[in-house]
Amino acid sequence: MTDTPTPDAHSGGAPSGGVHPDSGKALPRVLLVDDEPESTEMLALRLGKRGFPAARAASGEEALAHLAREGADVVVMDVKMPGMGGMRALQRIRAEYPGVEVIMLSGHADMEVAVEGMRLGAFGYLMKPTDFDELLFKIEDAYTQCQLERRAAARKGA
Repeated sequence: MTDTPTPDAHSGGAPSGGVHPDSGKALPRVLLVDDEPESTEMLALRLGKRGFPAARAASGEEALAHLAREGADVVVMDVKMPGMGGMRALQRIRAEYPGVEVIMLSGHADMEVAVEGMRLGAFGYLMKPTDFDELLFKIEDAYTQCQLERRAAARKGA
């Protein structure tokens, strides 16, 4: 599967995913990464209904290619995928795209994996199936962190 933005997705180097039509708040560009297309499709639809632009990728390799082409603010990624798994992709994203926050998802209750993900720089770790409101809160929180880090970096560069 290639990364497929939802019809209302805003991408291509913009500093954010646009503005929420009701609240006027800036919205993050979200990249959903999972080798189970039904998972990313459903999440993309639900995020789209809330006004959040979301693209999809089926692997760590596809996620990195999407980030190189279009960027993202927040990546929501499964831990276990064929090829480049979530942990390796997390390491690459944190090294190559330090302004992007990553939320890890896992269908397996494994505290060691959660701790390792946080050690490698994940913003958060949630269990599948994920409560949608909890994920939405985590995405918003990660985007706030992303904006703060970008402002701090801009001040250092000025």
